[in-house]
Amino acid sequence: MSAHILDTSDPRKRRDAGGEMGRPYNRFPSTLRALFALLAFFVYTLTPLTASARRAPAPEGEDAVSAFIVKETGRPELLRSKEIDKLLSPASLTKIMTCMIAIESGRMDDVVSIPLEATQVEPTRAGFLPGEQIRLRDLVKAAMVNSSNDAAFAIAIHLGGSVEAFVSSMNVRARALGMGHTVFTNPAGYDRGFYAGNRTTARDLMMLTERAIRYPEFNAIAKLDRVVFSELATGKRYSLRTHNKLMDRYPYTVGIKTGYTSMAGPCLIARALKDGKDMLIVMLNARTDRWSLASTMFDRGFGAETGRTVQVAGIGADAPLRIATSTPALPASMVLAERTRALEALRRKVESHRGQSAVAEIHGMSMNGQSEAKSSIKIKNLEQPKSAVAAKSRVKASRTSKVALKAAKKESARKRQLAKAQQRKIKSKVALKSAKKSGSAKVAHKSRNKERQAIRTARKGAAKRSTADAKSGKKRSRKEELSLSKKSERSPNG
Repeated sequence: MSAHILDTSDPRKRRDAGGEMGRPYNRFPSTLRALFALLAFFVYTLTPLTASARRAPAPEGEDAVSAFIVKETGRPELLRSKEIDKLLSPASLTKIMTCMIAIESGRMDDVVSIPLEATQVEPTRAGFLPGEQIRLRDLVKAAMVNSSNDAAFAIAIHLGGSVEAFVSSMNVRARALGMGHTVFTNPAGYDRGFYAGNRTTARDLMMLTERAIRYPEFNAIAKLDRVVFSELATGKRYSLRTHNKLMDRYPYTVGIKTGYTSMAGPCLIARALKDGKDMLIVMLNARTDRWSLASTMFDRGFGAETGRTVQVAGIGADAPLRIATSTPALPASMVLAERTRALEALRRKVESHRGQSAVAEIHGMSMNGQSEAKSSIKIKNLEQPKSAVAAKSRVKASRTSKVALKAAKKESARKRQLAKAQQRKIKSKVALKSAKKSGSAKVAHKSRNKERQAIRTARKGAAKRSTADAKSGKKRSRKEELSLSKKSERSPNG
């Protein structure tokens, strides 16, 4: 009997309604909690992995750059390129045009008084104060090496008279260089707010850079990693460093300019010299390590590794570019047919320019394999008119740029003459005011008049005194006569 007695006080040993032994208390709920905890752990740990697996990989290398050009200077073809005509913001690469115009002006020794407007720009500044006296050459160094916006605006106001007038000359110069897609709105590279619309292309920037490196002074400034100069009036010392990290990472680089805004992204124009080759890189909106990518591009360029090339339609740095994508090798018959069509097109074109002598020269070309070298030589000779046309276009462009520079110089000279005239007027007004205040001539004249009046008064006083003395003498003599006559009458007779 005792064996069947249950301890009902212990709830874990109670029987259920069917007479069977109940499950141990709270064992099943604890298992569920453990399962839910494991499930939650796996859900929270695996969800980020699946999301990251779905996320597209970030672009790297050249794919992370919106537009770029790799080119050897002095050669018409581009070694590598991407989106060379895409309109993008150049950021501080704009300062290359600003500094080139300053060098072309021939006024690098000018002393510039820093205007107030130039000191109110942001964010990169040298820290100039209004009224400080800085040489134009030092301002160009600050703008090129340190990318100082206050220096760029001071250059613009000094050379153009105002920011708007200088920006107009920048756009005129861009058109003269053949930069047909470029629009400048300010001399520093701002691209938002009041200065929105500052746009260019990689092709146009390559044209600008190849023009700028023709000036030895530009090259001497562009390769600096630090500039030191002093304010002329007080001797205040400025020491500015470059933002171009490529100069520390790639041993063959020689400058030229960096740029960045939130809209433009990281930008770079770099130059490197190695083994007799002179390479240029233009890079816009590089959403990657631009320094490493530029080093890789230079190594590929110097190693003659070519990808997609771009042929130049014409001779010279200012000639427009025409894309010519690489094509697979063609059979000899197709090459001969293509060459025949090209020669026929060239014959028609030359016929309109050079006359029958050039046509006879082309007709004499042989199409077989033995005369291919002679044909290529004659084709090169026939391309001389193209070079002549390109030279004429460059001469016209240089003339227009000279005319624009002369107009700007005349305008600045006129403004200087007006300023001198105003200074002379101010000096004359000051002199008149000082003369009025001193009144030296009038005072002297009044003193002389007073002296004359005093002399006259003295003379009149002397005359009055003399007449008074004479009258008093007469009166005394009369009195004496009267007294004598009275005495004689009073005295007794003899």
